[in-house]
Amino acid sequence: MGELEGKKHVQYIVSVEKKKDSFEALVIEHLRLNGAYWGLTTLDLLNEIEAVKPDEIVQWIMQCQDIGSGGFGGNVGHDPHLLYTLSAVQVLALLNRLDVLDIDKVSDFLRMIVQLYLLVHLSLYLDVAGLQNEDGSFSGDMWGEVDTRFSYIAICCLSLLGQLSKINVESTVNYIVSCKNLDGGFGSIPGGESHAGQIFCCVGTLAITGSLHHVDRDLLGWWLCERQCKDGGLNGRPEKLADVCYSWWVLSSLVMIDRVHWIDKEKLTRFILNCQDKENGGISDRPDNAVDVYHTYFGVAGLSLLEYPGIKSIDPAYALPVDVVNRIFFSK
Repeated sequence: MGELEGKKHVQYIVSVEKKKDSFEALVIEHLRLNGAYWGLTTLDLLNEIEAVKPDEIVQWIMQCQDIGSGGFGGNVGHDPHLLYTLSAVQVLALLNRLDVLDIDKVSDFLRMIVQLYLLVHLSLYLDVAGLQNEDGSFSGDMWGEVDTRFSYIAICCLSLLGQLSKINVESTVNYIVSCKNLDGGFGSIPGGESHAGQIFCCVGTLAITGSLHHVDRDLLGWWLCERQCKDGGLNGRPEKLADVCYSWWVLSSLVMIDRVHWIDKEKLTRFILNCQDKENGGISDRPDNAVDVYHTYFGVAGLSLLEYPGIKSIDPAYALPVDVVNRIFFSK
């Protein structure tokens, strides 16, 4: 089966951060904050978080915050969005530095009237409705795209900040339930195709809000277990190739509904380990493909859910190491 090349993965992640002018760095420049979350969480799961300088990271993260709205962009000077705001909160939680946030301002970005300025040829002052919609769904930003990903992001972020009371949680849960399909899975909107990534978002939302009773665990567990391919890897929907990232999206949902024992863990572990670059570090989507930080994180996170030796336990709903989540919720 081989072994996890933990030390080499740490070296790979640290090297990616230093190569800011590389092709890989440039193509993900717009979501660098997400990359920071993937890389730093991987380091923490491998017990190597001290490989980075936390003060420098915190300073850079705060430069990604939009002063007007309180939300965070994917990089310095980029527009704020729910996706990057969650990554900012997660990284600060990892580094035990949530104290640097104006929590009210960040949570208001997720809920209340957002005051934004658009510069075209002159400044226009806009009042934009809060990111939670009347039906309980969430938009990702001021432009209004609705997706169950954003429901999860808002719930997860507000929960970590202790601010769930600022939104209508019952309405959010009802919207998620409206996205449930006859196969037990969930889509991005009501009637949308079931997909493992969306299922994680919906099941994670229900788990955080104490609403997992809305899930048909056996039916959903069957659909998720059907995602295991002959090579042992998992795919996101029927007739697709296996991809390391679904080692997280599928497994986390199976753990939350207590059906993870329904898959062949040994075959999945072997698939993930076969996707490693054993010389230079990093994990790819499939064996012999190019590695990246995204799949490195999801590969290690998947191994964590598989209880691979030497890797910290990760919380399947919050996507953070269990000790970080416990520190947030039980150390107050």
